Amino acid sequence: MKIAEIFYSVQGEGILLGTPSVFVRASGCNLRCVWCDTPYASWEPEGEDWPLERIVEEVRKYPARHVVLTGGEPMIMPGIVELTRRLADHGLHITIETAGTVYQPVACDLMSISPKLANSTPYEREGGRWAAQHERLRIQPDVLRRLMAEYEYQLKFVVASPEDLPEIRELVARLQADPQRVLLMPEGVDPEVLRERARWLIEICKREGFRYTPRLQIEVWGTQRGV
Repeated sequence: MKIAEIFYSVQGEGILLGTPSVFVRASGCNLRCVWCDTPYASWEPEGEDWPLERIVEEVRKYPARHVVLTGGEPMIMPGIVELTRRLADHGLHITIETAGTVYQPVACDLMSISPKLANSTPYEREGGRWAAQHERLRIQPDVLRRLMAEYEYQLKFVVASPEDLPEIRELVARLQADPQRVLLMPEGVDPEVLRERARWLIEICKREGFRYTPRLQIEVWGTQRGV
């Protein structure tokens, strides 16, 4: 499995916010979000191939009981099912951070699903060469429903503008998602931008009955890697 980085930190997003966790970042993605904050795992994937045994050994060096498989897109990685089963055998709580475009019968305690909204489509970046593929793949309703039915889940939306709300409402209704499992998170990699967007996004959450989640890692460390 191609790995960009493995590090020990706290969960910066979602219902497990603040939980000490080991992050395993797989390198490679089937989407190309224009605002991706980990381009080294998507637009320009880097890293090296690690055998599963080495990944498990590295994770177990840390005292955390939670492990987060992230990316890129971990659900497209060869060996992801076997890796999750080995981690589960060690009694670890497993979160998988995914866009929800691919199903795999993984072992997982929290499926953190982040469906990509229209604001993610890269119409101009790199001459728009990824736009058609990204738009075709970004929402897979059948995959989303299956993941939500089989796993404890959260739906986490990256929100860039109040204009994103109708799309979120429509998808939540189509999936019949529990509003308390729907989290809205401001888009951005600058702490000041996140603070400004938080002000109106929190008001939307109050009105709609959704949950707000910050991007703690950006607020504390900015774009620094491995934290």
